[in-house]
Amino acid sequence: MATNRATLIALTALAPVSWGTTYAVTTEFLPADRPLFTGLMRALPAGLLLLALARVLPRGAWWGKATVLGALNIGAFFPLLFLSAYRLPGGMAAAVGSIAPLCVVGLSALLLGQRPTVRTLLTGTVAAFGVSLVVLKAAGALDPLGVLAALASIASMSTGTVLTKRWGRPEGVGPLALTGWQLTAGGLLIAPLALLVEGAPPALDGPAIGGYLYLALVNTAVAYWLWFRGIGRLTATQVTFLGPLSPLTAAIVGWAALGEALTPWQLVGMALAFGATMAGQLAPASRRKAPERGEPERKASRHRETTDCRPPAAAPCK
Repeated sequence: MATNRATLIALTALAPVSWGTTYAVTTEFLPADRPLFTGLMRALPAGLLLLALARVLPRGAWWGKATVLGALNIGAFFPLLFLSAYRLPGGMAAAVGSIAPLCVVGLSALLLGQRPTVRTLLTGTVAAFGVSLVVLKAAGALDPLGVLAALASIASMSTGTVLTKRWGRPEGVGPLALTGWQLTAGGLLIAPLALLVEGAPPALDGPAIGGYLYLALVNTAVAYWLWFRGIGRLTATQVTFLGPLSPLTAAIVGWAALGEALTPWQLVGMALAFGATMAGQLAPASRRKAPERGEPERKASRHRETTDCRPPAAAPCK
């Protein structure tokens, strides 16, 4: 059981690790100042691909739920993310995401009934502080609009993460279909806005095409499938505490591929953030509650026999 849970966490962690490369790909290979078009090219092709693989469409109330989740996790998040990536240094753009655990802790208390513990709040604070040390060198190059866009993107994604946990999935629908619904809905929301604001698509050279293919397939289709799969089996707080891996990856990519130096203080910050990420997976034991909304009642007993934890406030399975 412990091995299965560790594997699940490791696979889910691949999503923020992949997202940590977004900033380098955006600034090095993609057309400049096209956050909406870039968000569209990342979301819609990936969503249509997953829909073709899953071959399942929403039913009933899930048309509305999928649209809301797609707007929060994709439609608003992607354009804001790329706007911040274009206007901020890569490390700083990713580092703002270090407050995501604290955002999710607060929203989980409000929407899932999960009371934050002192350890969780302390771990979230340490993670944010550690990541801030990683990007101290970028403090003099902040752009106000970029910072606001980054903060708004985290608020949008955090809300979408908690609602994804609250609503669960319809019976018989797997994470592949749920991911496809959200990516497609989000891409369709971005498309008219991109055309109105940014005009016709730009001309693309070879590196840009390769960059968009990477973002759509690896960075989005695969990464978001792993992410939503993890949300369905771990607590929302556990999943979001994997988020600091994104800025850590961005810093490592900047050092290894872009020639950016790492100072001793940045290395200390990376150690603190990584330690907080690991500590965030050690959820304290708590009283089991009823299955999350969207899960059929008959699955309740099955949760006791599998590695899935019973949301919304279930302890990690041993």
